Amino acid sequence: MKVYNTLSGRKEEFVPIEEGKVKMYVCGPTVYNLIHIGNARPMIVFDTVRRYMEHKGLEVNYVSNFTDVDDKIIKAAIEEGVDSSVISERYIEECKKDMAAMNVKPATTHPKATEEIDGMIAMIETLIEKGHAYKAADGTVYFRTRSFKPYGKLSHKNIDDLEGGHRAEAHALLVTGEDQKEDPLDFVLWKPKKDGEPYWVSPWCEGRPGWHIECSVMSKKYLGDSIDIHAGGEDLVFPHHENEIAQSEAANGQEFSKYWMHNAFLNIDGRKMSKSLGNFKTVRGISEHYDLQVLRFFMLSAHYRSQLNFSADLMEAAKNSLDRIITAVDNLKFLVSNAKEEGLLAGEDAVISEAKAFVTKFDEAMDDDFNTADAISTIFELVKFANTKLSGENSKACLKAVLDEIIELSDILGLIVNKEEEMLDADIEALIEERQQARKDKNFARADEIRDELLAKGIVLKDTREGVKWSRS
Repeated sequence: MKVYNTLSGRKEEFVPIEEGKVKMYVCGPTVYNLIHIGNARPMIVFDTVRRYMEHKGLEVNYVSNFTDVDDKIIKAAIEEGVDSSVISERYIEECKKDMAAMNVKPATTHPKATEEIDGMIAMIETLIEKGHAYKAADGTVYFRTRSFKPYGKLSHKNIDDLEGGHRAEAHALLVTGEDQKEDPLDFVLWKPKKDGEPYWVSPWCEGRPGWHIECSVMSKKYLGDSIDIHAGGEDLVFPHHENEIAQSEAANGQEFSKYWMHNAFLNIDGRKMSKSLGNFKTVRGISEHYDLQVLRFFMLSAHYRSQLNFSADLMEAAKNSLDRIITAVDNLKFLVSNAKEEGLLAGEDAVISEAKAFVTKFDEAMDDDFNTADAISTIFELVKFANTKLSGENSKACLKAVLDEIIELSDILGLIVNKEEEMLDADIEALIEERQQARKDKNFARADEIRDELLAKGIVLKDTREGVKWSRS
């Protein structure tokens, strides 16, 4: 299995630190609003990496955090007049719903930054003791960027170029407070509180951690000082992941992560997604028009390191393509249920053998840096094989062998192609009525359960002034 390692800039054979086990950390979202489709790409991509590794028999300890203390969360809390924890907890739950609808498996551990403050303080103390960090007059603690000699090894940036040119990429390091820094490139580990902000008591001041230290500490606590894979979007390479390496390796004295994986950007209709351009798309918004399995299929239809362009036309194409696989599965299920012969007929050994060749081809694609685009193409080849080579004349055993193969390969990609029967309208209406009653009775837990149950079955509810409206996604 080959993995493209951002650190080396080339594909490398994947060899875990501990045989048969993989320690993997994926940077999660900052929870101040509903997640957008840019957040969805790494969630889907690295969930698929995990699924394939588990398919290969590896035990994956998968950690993905929630950043639940941040300027945007605080701003949203002030606007609503609530504690910042109300905002973060609300959107953690909403994020989990969207992840479930995209068939993203829950992480082995989903740590929250606010629950790991003691570990952050301890790591900062270690960095100060080792001379890699220092306290400024106002209580801010900075990392001495130049004290870590290999700084820039992940992003392949030269530290002297960053300071000398003050180029755009240096801006992320040249933050406010330069007057009290020893060096303009030093970055924040701990900062003093401002009025109305959440804070924690530390040896330096009442305040909160910098963003970069959070992931270093959560990775260390749940996976250890050295891990196999650290992953996220390519926008995190610099400065976030570069700074994580600096502080983790300076504190722990050993290599932080053996492999670094990054997915490419997602554009909307050929342009970068932003609220100012009016092309900001949330996963929840997409779910009002499509089953989120379509979004997952769309994300996997390109290699994760290729820039991906989102558009209505491409989503329609993804829906039609996914429907082709689902239709083939339905046809095979029908043939299986009506097959006359149970056991294999003469010559069917060769048919099954030919079908198994597609499994080998699928694995070859995934072993080549998780090439999901080629893996999906192989599933389509298998579907074409089933459509042209199998009929009602085949035995149940032969039909089921090919059916199971299509379902299994799709499942490795997290694509649910073995659909249950659609809910009847009357059943949906009955559940909506039960939900309305639960809300009247202030049984909000049950009301939420019903909403989630319907969402999992592709039924989207919309509360309006005229009442509850529903649609099939």
